Amino acid sequence: MTVLRDAAQEYRAAATAAGLSWPEPAAPPGAPPPPELVYRLFDVDRVAEQVTWLHGQGWTEQRLLPNGGWLLAWPTDANEALDNLSLSIGVPFPWRHQLPLFHFEYLIYTFVLAGDHEGEIWRYEIAPDAWDAVRAAPSLAALFTEWTKGLAAGVVYLNDLDGCLAVGEPGPGRRDLDVLLERSLDPLAFPISMPDQPLLRERQATCGVDMSCVDVDRGFECFEELIEEIDAVRASLGA
Repeated sequence: MTVLRDAAQEYRAAATAAGLSWPEPAAPPGAPPPPELVYRLFDVDRVAEQVTWLHGQGWTEQRLLPNGGWLLAWPTDANEALDNLSLSIGVPFPWRHQLPLFHFEYLIYTFVLAGDHEGEIWRYEIAPDAWDAVRAAPSLAALFTEWTKGLAAGVVYLNDLDGCLAVGEPGPGRRDLDVLLERSLDPLAFPISMPDQPLLRERQATCGVDMSCVDVDRGFECFEELIEEIDAVRASLGA
């Protein structure tokens, strides 16, 4: 927790130094327990203190993350949460054991809640036939640290048009991926689109993704199987 608090504080300091407006929470930060639905929905009997602490900071739904991303509130709608997990194709852990944590318009980042992969951050691009489930960072602290490095390197910067943090270079130019690689940063930690990139496939294999599900034909089968499992969970929850 000390490492996470320090990493989050360093990210906030770097983001505000770059010009991001970071409002103080309306109420003092606190860490209320997760709602009961969280345990039933994600089939776990405990939730990591890291996640509870993060939800107690008053950052929910504010665009404080790179590319205008935001921290999702604790789920109150089982259907919406399950929809956010419907892209978990071929992941090396029970797909249900993860909490949708950050939203970036076309990307969802989740926190793995249990098992050998507990604490990891995984990312899913909201795109048809992408099959791009992959680990974004080994921990929440590591993710904040990589974003802080991006700010220090100038590849995460304030977009004056919308007041949010952007990734890449201002104006037309090179691909975001190339800019991040040039600065020796991990592109998969940043919310950029990476469909079918060799780096993505290499990371998937390293992280234990079932690569047979990345194949176009088998991918559809894996997706249909996952949807059937999700529908069964919906029914069991009465959603």
